[in-house]
Amino acid sequence: MRLGAPGTLPPSSDMPPTWPPLLATRGLGSKSATHSHHGMHLVLALEGELSIETPAGTVRAPGVLTAPDVPHALDADGIEILLVFLDPESRVGASLRPDQAVRALDAAARDRLVQDADPLAIMSAPGVAWTRRVLDAVGLPPSPPRVLHPKVRAVLELLPTLEPGADTSLQRLASEVELSPSRLMHAFTESVGVPLRPYLAWLKVQRAAAAIVTGASMTEAAHAAGFSDAGHMTRTFRRMLGMTPSSLRPTP
Repeated sequence: MRLGAPGTLPPSSDMPPTWPPLLATRGLGSKSATHSHHGMHLVLALEGELSIETPAGTVRAPGVLTAPDVPHALDADGIEILLVFLDPESRVGASLRPDQAVRALDAAARDRLVQDADPLAIMSAPGVAWTRRVLDAVGLPPSPPRVLHPKVRAVLELLPTLEPGADTSLQRLASEVELSPSRLMHAFTESVGVPLRPYLAWLKVQRAAAAIVTGASMTEAAHAAGFSDAGHMTRTFRRMLGMTPSSLRPTP
């Protein structure tokens, strides 16, 4: 899928450290081959309808929300779309996880979600309010707010200060905040809504995406985000997002 002007936050933004489960972009869609990814995605046609094909059949609607790991082929060729990936292990992802391969959204729900929907805002503090709109649009109650463990807050404040490729192992981070690895692992998942490893993976993907849309080469973006090389970055994007990093290049 080729998308223009994606709204990925640069590493230096004031994105709340508890908010990496979303990756949002907006631009011209296309037609994809059948693929699957663990990240759920919400795809909204800004006008008209798009279609998605799964083993359960074809759904045509103004918007769709896919369950994790469901093989699908999306047809949004020539349609401007808002595309939001959600980590299914996060609180919002768990709340939105559909009870079927694809949940269709009608035009009224689509219109509520695309109105003034800025990808940068979705991925930063206003994203909390936006996801409440998503829950309401699909008929689900909002989840209660999480309370951050103080040691987890310390980890979240530490991570942006580390150089790309720095040691972010559970053992190292636990040592930094003077907590046992097992206790930090439990507290992190409880506080943030996702385990440490997928949290770090989402941060890397976001940082790489931010570098790509500002003109960095694939190699430069990979190194800026802490990937071992561009191939590693590409495999991670395919696994997590079902798309290649180069797909994030703004269209001319």
